[in-house]
Amino acid sequence: QVQLVESGGGLEQAGGSLRLSCAASGFFYCLAWFRQVPGKERKGVAVMDDAATATYLDSVKGRFTISRDNTKNILYLQMNSLEPEDTAMYYCAAHARWDEPCRVGAMSPDYWGQGTQVTVSS
Repeated sequence: QVQLVESGGGLEQAGGSLRLSCAASGFFYCLAWFRQVPGKERKGVAVMDDAATATYLDSVKGRFTISRDNTKNILYLQMNSLEPEDTAMYYCAAHARWDEPCRVGAMSPDYWGQGTQVTVSS
């Protein structure tokens, strides 16, 4: 059974940092972080393929860093210089289809985690 389990969310002040982790039950070609606020669609924030090629949502470039440990099947999202606009539920997502896109704006996940809340206060 495929599982993606996120951890590391919480409440942080603007300008602070948080690191999210996602433990995957196996190896996936494409891993990603999405976020969603109530009333809006879920949006890709950062995506990474198995060769560690990463793409980012424009609004997080230079502040967020995605990384993965393929030996442990763990995905990370280091979030620095947090802004209140980063407040959202963050989801880990994955697919294993080598011939499908693995980049922000084009990735279509097959698997989702349960989400972890990130709240940034001003």
